[in-house]
Amino acid sequence: MIKKRIRVLIVDDSLIFREIMTTGVANDSNIEVVATATDPYMARDRIIEYEPNVMLLDVEMPKMNGIEFLKKLMPQYPIPVIVVSAVKDNVLDALKYGAVDFVEKPNAENHRSKDIFISELIVKIKIASISKVSHWKRQPSAGLIKGKLRSDFSEKVIAIGASTGGTEAIFEILKAIPKQIPGIVITQHMPPVFTKMYANRLNNSCMLEVKEAEDGDILYPGRVLLAPGDYHMILIRKGNYYAVKCKKGDKVNGHCPSVDVLFTSVAEVAKNNAIGVILTGMGADGARGLLKMRQAGAHTIGQNQETCIIYGMPKVAYERGAVERQVALNRIPHLMYSLVKGSYSYDYSGL
Repeated sequence: MIKKRIRVLIVDDSLIFREIMTTGVANDSNIEVVATATDPYMARDRIIEYEPNVMLLDVEMPKMNGIEFLKKLMPQYPIPVIVVSAVKDNVLDALKYGAVDFVEKPNAENHRSKDIFISELIVKIKIASISKVSHWKRQPSAGLIKGKLRSDFSEKVIAIGASTGGTEAIFEILKAIPKQIPGIVITQHMPPVFTKMYANRLNNSCMLEVKEAEDGDILYPGRVLLAPGDYHMILIRKGNYYAVKCKKGDKVNGHCPSVDVLFTSVAEVAKNNAIGVILTGMGADGARGLLKMRQAGAHTIGQNQETCIIYGMPKVAYERGAVERQVALNRIPHLMYSLVKGSYSYDYSGL
């Protein structure tokens, strides 16, 4: 049986980058560049004509920028989109409005950075080609949880891990939970610079204090620490409090930061005082660590297939017995809240 190649549309007003991407990704036998476009209006016509499986989209373009294009495109014609852009905050806007991933543009004069760029782009095109982009735009929001928690939860901790599609999934969870929630540690597969931008955006968009973690940061109720790009983050004890250690290291499961590294440390340090949550993403990162958390007595939650952009990481974790309960994204905050309160009479019928 002949395997169909992934049909790619490249949208960029720069002739140089269109050629770099077209020539580079076409070297992979599983990928075919079916068309290019210089602006969103041309891209709209190319989408109708060529029916691509994946679109590579620049943000800064004439006539209409990539963000506005996504806003108009996704509700009518959902297609997996990878944003290819310089490091700017508007990349996060692109993820908010439907892009499944992003790749930083390289220096056009640097051949080594171009090679790395193309390799990363090929991997992400293959992941994007199997992602789901139509369902999550219609999925119900979690809504703000109305309730009160006691203020002292310093002995408890929540650990969250995610990859492709995780930026918006994490935001959906954090915006719904009250500020008295136990401290939260998060590993989201994301490169340097973007993790700080993402943490700042979360901090400005929810009731919790969110920051890119620094070595030695203390964790306390209402505080969220996000693993910095290119650093593994682990949970440690510092006196009566939890804290984090951020360290350089080899990639684990192909990633730095790695979800497995974080979850394993939580299992060792917090044991049954922890809640582990694994969200959308490709691969198996987090499954081993989440299993260790469950074996240590922690409650563990996995995002269900129906609401995942990529049902990879939660699937592997579930199959290995690491997931205690698998639920829709919009129900995860409510389940976390009930587990923190110890309300085991919580009605799961809506999950």
